[in-house]
Amino acid sequence: MRGVEQTEQELSAVEGRSAQKRRAILGAAREVFLESGYASASMDDIAAIAVVSKVTVYKHFADKRTLFIAVVTGAIKEAEESSQSLVGSLATSVDVEKDLRDFARQHIVLVTQPHLVQMRRMIIGEANRFPELARTWHHAGPERGHAKLADQIEQLARRGLLQVADPLLAAQHLNYLILSVPVNEAMFRSRGKPYSRRQLQRYADEAVRVFMAAYERR
Repeated sequence: MRGVEQTEQELSAVEGRSAQKRRAILGAAREVFLESGYASASMDDIAAIAVVSKVTVYKHFADKRTLFIAVVTGAIKEAEESSQSLVGSLATSVDVEKDLRDFARQHIVLVTQPHLVQMRRMIIGEANRFPELARTWHHAGPERGHAKLADQIEQLARRGLLQVADPLLAAQHLNYLILSVPVNEAMFRSRGKPYSRRQLQRYADEAVRVFMAAYERR
């Protein structure tokens, strides 16, 4: 029995090391892809940053394309999980303007993170080479985010707190009121000083003020 237990422990340790190496490779790959783009990214550089051999990289990922897809789909999953937690409780709000402002402030900080702006820029640049990834990113990000927000807005309207004819359009309005200026500026600025929290909060608060002026039930 002791021999079996020891073997299981050894296998578990090997699996743990393998998972750690995979995470290190994905982290290094994201760094290299965001810095160099897909075409110029080097598997040698990825292996060096991950502190593994190139053979180890290829054991986990068959080629650069497979690794790129894994990096982007990982980012999509992170974005999905983050957006779900932001909008989940809006429908039960008793102070709509305050809770929308809290949502807007969190949302703008999340979306303007430098690595997400870089990821968005990279996916747009590689949309012809990876059209399915670009569609998946848009579906999992803006489309799904708008749909979830629209559901919350519709429930607020049913409670008589908002006056909304088209919940999806209202959600799109709110999202772009919050994000259009900082995200568009960031997309065309490869390097630069990040927005301060005060700047982001101003965009968020003004977006909600304009949204409420249009959609608050009189």
